[in-house]
Amino acid sequence: MDQSKAAQYKHVSYLWDDEKAASFGDDQIGLLLYRSNLLGADLRLTNYAGGNTSCKTMEKDPLTGKEVEVMWIKGSGGDIGTLTRSGLAGLYQDRLHSLKNIYRGLQFEDEMVELFNHCIFDLKSKAPSIDTPLHGLLPFKHIDHLHPDALIAIAASKEGEAITKELFDGELAWVNWQRPGFDLGLQLEKALADNPGIRGIVLGGHGLFTWGDTAYESYINTLNTIEKASEYLEANYGKSRPVFGGRVLNDESPERRSEIAGTLAPYLRGLASSKQGMIGHFTDDSRVLEFIGSQDLSKLAPLGTSCPDHFLRTKIRPLVLDFPFELLTGTDQEILAQIEPQFEAYRKDYQAYYDRCKRDNSPAVRDPNPVIILVPGVGMFSFAKDKQTARVAAEFYINAINVMKGAEAISSYVSLPEQEAFDIEYWLLEEAKLQRMPKEKTVSRRVALVTGGSGGIGKAIAAKLLQEGACVVVSDIDDKALAETKAEFDAKFGKDFSETANANVLDPEQIKAAMEKTKLRFGGLDIVVNCAGLSISKPLADTTIKDWDILQDVLVKGQFLVSQEAVAIMRQQGNGGDIINIASKNGLVSGPNNVAYGTAKAAQQHMSRLLAAELGGDKIRVNIVNPDAVISGSKIWESGWAAGRAKAYGIKIEELPAFYAKRTVLGAEIHTEDIANGVYIFVSGMLNKSTGNVINVDGGVPAAFVR
Repeated sequence: MDQSKAAQYKHVSYLWDDEKAASFGDDQIGLLLYRSNLLGADLRLTNYAGGNTSCKTMEKDPLTGKEVEVMWIKGSGGDIGTLTRSGLAGLYQDRLHSLKNIYRGLQFEDEMVELFNHCIFDLKSKAPSIDTPLHGLLPFKHIDHLHPDALIAIAASKEGEAITKELFDGELAWVNWQRPGFDLGLQLEKALADNPGIRGIVLGGHGLFTWGDTAYESYINTLNTIEKASEYLEANYGKSRPVFGGRVLNDESPERRSEIAGTLAPYLRGLASSKQGMIGHFTDDSRVLEFIGSQDLSKLAPLGTSCPDHFLRTKIRPLVLDFPFELLTGTDQEILAQIEPQFEAYRKDYQAYYDRCKRDNSPAVRDPNPVIILVPGVGMFSFAKDKQTARVAAEFYINAINVMKGAEAISSYVSLPEQEAFDIEYWLLEEAKLQRMPKEKTVSRRVALVTGGSGGIGKAIAAKLLQEGACVVVSDIDDKALAETKAEFDAKFGKDFSETANANVLDPEQIKAAMEKTKLRFGGLDIVVNCAGLSISKPLADTTIKDWDILQDVLVKGQFLVSQEAVAIMRQQGNGGDIINIASKNGLVSGPNNVAYGTAKAAQQHMSRLLAAELGGDKIRVNIVNPDAVISGSKIWESGWAAGRAKAYGIKIEELPAFYAKRTVLGAEIHTEDIANGVYIFVSGMLNKSTGNVINVDGGVPAAFVR
């Protein structure tokens, strides 16, 4: 990367590496992907999955052998920051242009998307996006269409067109707001014809088009344009009036913000999940705090967003929560009495918006709960189907805040008209895209905490829940193992979906801290797996008081303390939950040299039955998985347990696996994954009317049959 070039930019990141770019030679598709990834790496240039990039190349037609022009463009649903070759759509340029001959007008826009398929050159193409004609009807070799906050701030301001003309000295044309589609592509084509020599087009309320003859020229044109807009906004912040009209509310301290957010999270998540389960995200980003503590919050928040990408992620408008913080020490009923009416008012308002704007063929009304919740003085919550979507929704609303801030600094902010907003949210093409989404995994939309989760059985359980769609907090006392587990899970499942917490199950404060971390990270808790444990195998005469106490404390008291904290959160959410206790065959079967361990495991099992009886009214299920003889991958065998059990049975340690397998009716060795499957059965929904029950995962030990 040219450091001198990079130093010229303050508001955008210059990331181009000449050596890297040269490695692509004349491969224009490779350069397109390289440019796209660089642009997508800077969220000041565009948001996640927002915008589009393209290039045009000459290719040999596989049927005629003639040279034809092909446009390569990011396919539907992709993200330019992570775009790869498989995410592109390749289309014949001449066929795209021939669609102008059969286009029937705005009322027939949606039929054009299906016709894009008749223009496909590369049969491995990703589905072409709605932006396809916007790129295809412009003649340039490389084109960037981005949603930079700085440009949208100008595009969403009352005097946006005049500001664009003056600021860029006529080098950028202006096209009024219009929903993306074939006609908008025609408008861009006309804007270029009417303004020869321009280097870009601003779409009112929407975004920016820039281009170049090469990938680098397009990249530099894009950076220069956004940099200039950013400089203009910076020069105007606070010039005519304080940003957002100035502060009217001071922020709580960082520690107090976390405390308040952690307390509110499960109540908010429970209410936001009234139609379907939601995962939460919280941020107290400085840009959020500036907005929610401002005089203009009450004016701007109800207006909604302008850019379609923002709106689709964040709904028509946020819920601004009015909550007196002195109520935080109140009962669940007192807290909900303050919050629930505000949710109900939001739902009614959303239904009224739907009723006002719906068309004859509109899809049915969707979940009326808010996606974005602003808590003045504290921060912003967002709720969505999974953690990544919730996090991205928050990022998009921060983009919207940036847009409102800029627009108000240079003019006044203009949001998307309500009917236009509705027509995008309930666009039949968007509905079709939703219907094509893969079926959700069975434990998606749920949050789990697994104690003893960084190794052996606990780690296998955490991995299984992640694999099936849950968000998982792994709790343990081994920092090194936690870090290794987190790195492994991030690589396999993505960074959004797991978290770790160092917590000793004997320490109520550490348990509480782990629960607070869970609430702040994901919004609440639905599943607890009590797996933390240890094992000691000794005859009565050799069992010490220390042996007895540590087993009773970790296995019994630990299960009690974790369950107590978890149930409080589940009750605040009001949506039930699952507690799965990993006990043992030894709680049912009287074996030799096992008095302390077997007694503790039996106590775990009976506590589970007692809790199942008590918590049924809260729809909280409590069930037991009893492993036995889990040798491969289990931490138990790292201690002296294996030697103790071998001695008890009069065999060698290396003979244990075969010995245990031989005594089962199935003749099977038991693995950590088998126990994880037992847990999964209870939380998968297949046994959602089962509580107080036991699954033995032991290969079949007749003495342990529950009867």
